[in-house]
Amino acid sequence: MDDRPLNPSLIQRLIYYFNDREYFRLLVRFTFPIALQNLVMSSLNLVAGVMIGQLGETSVAAVGQASQVLFLLNLVVFGTVSGAAMFLAQLWGKLDIPNIRRVLGLTIKLSLLAALFFWTLATFFPDEVLGVYSVDPAVILLGSQYLRIVCWGYAFMAITATFGVALRSTGNVCLPLVVSTSALLINIALAYPLIFGWQWLHLPALGVKGAAYATVIARALECLAMLMLVYRDRSNPVAATLTDLFSFDWKFMQATMKPVLPVIANEILWSFGVTTYNAIYGHIGTDAVAAINIIGNIDQLAFVLFIGLGTATAIMVGNAIGQGEPEKAFIYAGRSLILQVTGAILMGVLVYFFAGNIFQFYKVAPQVILEARNILTVLAIGMSLRAANHLIIISILRSGGDSRYSLFLDGFVIWLVGVPVTAAGAFLLGLPIHLVYALTLSEEITKAILGTWRYFSKKWIHDLTGRMAEI
Repeated sequence: MDDRPLNPSLIQRLIYYFNDREYFRLLVRFTFPIALQNLVMSSLNLVAGVMIGQLGETSVAAVGQASQVLFLLNLVVFGTVSGAAMFLAQLWGKLDIPNIRRVLGLTIKLSLLAALFFWTLATFFPDEVLGVYSVDPAVILLGSQYLRIVCWGYAFMAITATFGVALRSTGNVCLPLVVSTSALLINIALAYPLIFGWQWLHLPALGVKGAAYATVIARALECLAMLMLVYRDRSNPVAATLTDLFSFDWKFMQATMKPVLPVIANEILWSFGVTTYNAIYGHIGTDAVAAINIIGNIDQLAFVLFIGLGTATAIMVGNAIGQGEPEKAFIYAGRSLILQVTGAILMGVLVYFFAGNIFQFYKVAPQVILEARNILTVLAIGMSLRAANHLIIISILRSGGDSRYSLFLDGFVIWLVGVPVTAAGAFLLGLPIHLVYALTLSEEITKAILGTWRYFSKKWIHDLTGRMAEI
């Protein structure tokens, strides 16, 4: 018998809505290992950023701008693997391991092609690439030196990222955590002596080149460890054979790529939009770029829980759809959206009051610190919008197979709204960097309105596993 009151209060409705032990069991199981992985990665990236910060604002800007190439590669690979994850999570809901391995093989091939393309740019055209993001010759010179070295880790990164997403989509969230954490610890351990030198081992101080060497070595070891741990148990659902990884089936590729291509296009459009933001900042000045990169490290650290909750939600929603329970997928997504926004509001408050303490560890000009403090305020204000959009686009729409709408929402809105508004603020109005940064929130506001409407419409729920039955 249902003993709920006829006219429950808002608090009572929320209690009833969240009264689901299975949801929270799955949420905790998936969220915390993923969040812990991102926390460790962001913390160590922050430490690496502080190390570079000891070399001055030019080095900070150079590494930050050179990292835009890796950022683009990351997002192309992420688009590929998150598109594949739509299938992987739903296929895991049906325990269809043969098709999981076939999707993994296709994703590996596409990710390696992307790595090859960006390696070519970084190796042969580093000055031209960096010239898009900066007009400072010193920044371009240092950034080119860093880029020519770090690009040798791109293929390792692509393989590791693909297997990591496949493991998480099939419920194994701990292995990627262990591997990535170990690799980043190695990266930090190598970075300090390579950047600053170590007389005991007769190592010279290599500056930004040392940071690049440390990254490549850590990426190679990370990839090797991932493959060894996956293939030590051949029953692992992602332990694909060489045939699965490198064979080519045109019909299978067509069936798989139809919903995946919009996700890849989404990430390409969005990533180039974000790098356009960075190009705008770069033309404001080197101090502006240094301030943005300092805040970027804080942003990564503050966002780890929301990435974890988002990834967990994507797995849960995809599994529910694959099991033939669309209403459960809708409810799970709604619960996570409320938790995401609430948590982001609280995180924004913490960032505003406490995150500025990290500035004292950077040896940069006082003007850079002043600009970073102003940008930090904008970051805190926009935290809830960005967290909500991340969950709606990555965790709800994509996991539901609604890749075309997510392409419009994420890939086109940034170009239709965000980039034009931000460019106008920088070049037409001549606004300071923190106000130019604030104008990027025009994109987030637009996406939040349209994305929330799409969630409630339920038009995003699609069972993709039927495509596999047709092959």
